[in-house]
Amino acid sequence: MNATVAACQTAIADLDLPANCRTVESRLESLPDRVDLACFPEYALTGFVPDERARKAAIDRDGDTMNRVRAAASNAGCDVLVGFLERAGSRPYNAAAYVTAEGETTVYRKRHLWGDEADVLRTGEERVTVETPLGTAGLLTCYDLNFVADSAALTDRGVDALLIAGAWPATHAANWRLLVRARALDGVRWAVGAGRTGRREVTNAPVVEYAGRSLVARPDGGIRAELDTAERDLVVDLDRAVLERQRDLVGIGD
Repeated sequence: MNATVAACQTAIADLDLPANCRTVESRLESLPDRVDLACFPEYALTGFVPDERARKAAIDRDGDTMNRVRAAASNAGCDVLVGFLERAGSRPYNAAAYVTAEGETTVYRKRHLWGDEADVLRTGEERVTVETPLGTAGLLTCYDLNFVADSAALTDRGVDALLIAGAWPATHAANWRLLVRARALDGVRWAVGAGRTGRREVTNAPVVEYAGRSLVARPDGGIRAELDTAERDLVVDLDRAVLERQRDLVGIGD
């Protein structure tokens, strides 16, 4: 099937849930009508700092904020992937919710925590796939890209795309770009990476500059389209025939 995806590259107001929710709503409202799927960065709804404030910022997957996301997805007429801190007792999860235009919600919890995330968050366990306008898609969050075993497991499930919520540090921007391309190539599938841009500058937390660099990688590992660091939407029309030709070329599906 052909589909149009949008990687909505945003800066995030860490610990400011109302501001981030308004950003997601406004960006969805402004997308072209033809968009079938919109992807937002890691922690897009809540932001993140590596201390007790992360727990206080966490939200329920079925709470008011996610209900607003469901309403925004319905109004935009497209599916949405959005990152957030998910409330879970004393230690939240780094989660990403896939919300369909009809309101069905599937949550992935990041399996590979990066750096100081491990000090305050729980580790997810399940690999998650969802049915999307691109076909079956695997969900990943940022540092998950580094783990080839996860990529292989999703390849075994025959996914047609990877949807990646990212917040890659600007100092490692080249690795983000390389890994999104590699994960597209090693599974012969589309890879849609929505990256955070801007800067985290919160009292008593490390300052971080984010890479942005949202991109869509082709099933042959090439770049279909990409952004720099600007806060804007990468809207890309994807042709199912491109995926099928590449799979035929390498003998997948024979």
